[in-house]
Amino acid sequence: MSGRRAAIGSALFLVVAPGTVAGLVPWLLTGWESRSWPWPVRVMGAVLIAAAVAALLSAFARFAREGIGTPAPVAATQRLVVGGLYQHVRNPMYVAVVTAVLGQGLLLGRPVLLVYALALWAVFAAFIRGYEEPALLATYGDDYERFRAAVPAWLPRLRPWRASRHSTRPGCRLCQRVSGLAPVSRVPARSSALAKTSRIMRLR
Repeated sequence: MSGRRAAIGSALFLVVAPGTVAGLVPWLLTGWESRSWPWPVRVMGAVLIAAAVAALLSAFARFAREGIGTPAPVAATQRLVVGGLYQHVRNPMYVAVVTAVLGQGLLLGRPVLLVYALALWAVFAAFIRGYEEPALLATYGDDYERFRAAVPAWLPRLRPWRASRHSTRPGCRLCQRVSGLAPVSRVPARSSALAKTSRIMRLR
């Protein structure tokens, strides 16, 4: 998949998936009609919504630019995405969607959206544990295992996690050599000894 197609696919998925879950459904539940809640709570809700939108845009751009793919399973990334917000939390998109719904609940003063946010978190957590993590582990192996061990799923770490300079890609020959799945050519010991002897003779 080219970078352009990945960007278009990610943009479409952004509109369809988070747009429905964090936009259409809250509107259907509340009509976006507000109740009279204290203004500090409503301001906090607005801040959460703004942060969630920024996080979503950043994470989707990262999928297209770094992963060269989309969050949709039918057009998955070619590389494991570990940069940007993924250095702090493993699931920034899910965190952002739940945060956006929670922010709307606080901004509008609608408890139903707070309950909906909790239900979303439970569904996302079950989907991640039952499908997404096993699929990523099967695709990226030790790279994903290290990423999962170092970066929390929901509560962001303060210091960014730095991945190794070379990340595993499906079918990558260098990764297979490093992991022992493909033979690495070695210089015979005799040839190496002869080369060392030759260098010593030249120095004399």
